[in-house]
Amino acid sequence: MKRLLLIALTLVSANAIAQTITWSAPVSVAPSSDGNMHPRIALDGSKDPVVIWGNSAMGGRAMFSRWNGTTFATPVALNPMTLPVFTASWAGPNIASHGDTLYAVMKNQPEDTGRMYIVRSFDGGQNWAAPVAISGITDTSRFPTVTTDASGNPTVGYMQFDMGFGGARYVVSNSNNFGTSFNTSVMASNASGDVCDCCPASVLRSGNTVVMLYRNNLANIRTIWARISTDGGNTFPDSVEVDNTNWMVMSCPSSGPDGVVIGDTLYSVFRSSVSGARFYLSKASINTPQLISAGQFATNFTGLTQQDYPRIANTGNSVAMVWKQVVGTSSKLCFSFTNNVTTGFATAYDTLASSGVTNGDVVITPGAVHVVWEDVATGTVKYRKGTYTPVSIEEILKTGTSIEVYPNPANDYFSVSTKDMAGIYECILIDNSGKRISLIGTQTAGTASFSLSGVAQGLYAVLITDKMGHTYSSKLMIK
Repeated sequence: MKRLLLIALTLVSANAIAQTITWSAPVSVAPSSDGNMHPRIALDGSKDPVVIWGNSAMGGRAMFSRWNGTTFATPVALNPMTLPVFTASWAGPNIASHGDTLYAVMKNQPEDTGRMYIVRSFDGGQNWAAPVAISGITDTSRFPTVTTDASGNPTVGYMQFDMGFGGARYVVSNSNNFGTSFNTSVMASNASGDVCDCCPASVLRSGNTVVMLYRNNLANIRTIWARISTDGGNTFPDSVEVDNTNWMVMSCPSSGPDGVVIGDTLYSVFRSSVSGARFYLSKASINTPQLISAGQFATNFTGLTQQDYPRIANTGNSVAMVWKQVVGTSSKLCFSFTNNVTTGFATAYDTLASSGVTNGDVVITPGAVHVVWEDVATGTVKYRKGTYTPVSIEEILKTGTSIEVYPNPANDYFSVSTKDMAGIYECILIDNSGKRISLIGTQTAGTASFSLSGVAQGLYAVLITDKMGHTYSSKLMIK
């Protein structure tokens, strides 16, 4: 345990500067009659929050609400009463977004043999298409999780079983037509041992890198593993154990991991209980692959009895985390943030709710953090927004490998050599206020060019990510 705490100092440092977050007052997303189980949050094309959660009424409903500019809109059920879905405090429907394209995934009841479904919106959640089945009729499955590729197509991960509920494993399936149909699922967990069959997972995507992050079960050693694909989720040849606690537990903990991919690095959060129920943060290399560091995030103190359900989100190198923390008899929601994850997190953190918390979720965009949680006291989903000052352009330029763009200063367009890149996944301009502008380039042999039509004059950081997740940066003046 001493070794774990020491190597964790690469991610948690007393010398790291705590970023000041200004928080709004908490508000309820919907009345208690609409339920509050397992809330999950994403952002629409305007960077406004959209929230999904479970309601145990009528067999199980997946509820949805979106921010309409001043408040959360009246919630709607995403599944008909004839298609009840599994929902609980520790697991349930999930959501992912790509601009105003939203995907929600859910598991039809009965929870062991029902099929999994996806529902889709292409206007930020104002309208939703009918549910589409993801898993096959004969699949025994649970715990769907979803992300998107660069074009906005969904990538879905879920737990699959043999007939008779044995052989628990995680698989991934891609759609090439925005969720109208899905390709045959591929194995995305280790062949040795089963996965922990009551622990949800997270599927992550950055360019062609897809990571299935899950809790394994090898003779009751229930640690967190990452299975890695670098071909868009078609094959998963590599693994890395991001959790080196060797936690052995005979009963299922019902707690899964979450993570973010930043360049070649996977940051993971999870619960382990080798020394009390504690929240761990780990860092691993994807290309190698190998674990770099792992350890308890927060220092133990008198009265701390439990930490669980950690979640993590990023925008560039800015990273935010939330987790449930029980002190005495009070179940709190805690929050930590860093403007640059490469310099680590400060030991200080915020408490966003002082009691009644079951679990929460977080998303982040430059200048703003959005948090939701399941509040037991009121029976509602609670929401808070935090604002902060984004990093300067000079700090952003430290994110990736320096490259040259030309012409610079630019007017109508700029170009960049792609000879050392594995194709271009995305190109983003970031100004001094943190505003991000996505550009679509035209690629020829060894060169990519980007139109600057409609982009205001000024100084920008250019961030280009290739299809292997490598990031390149340059300063650009537009005149």
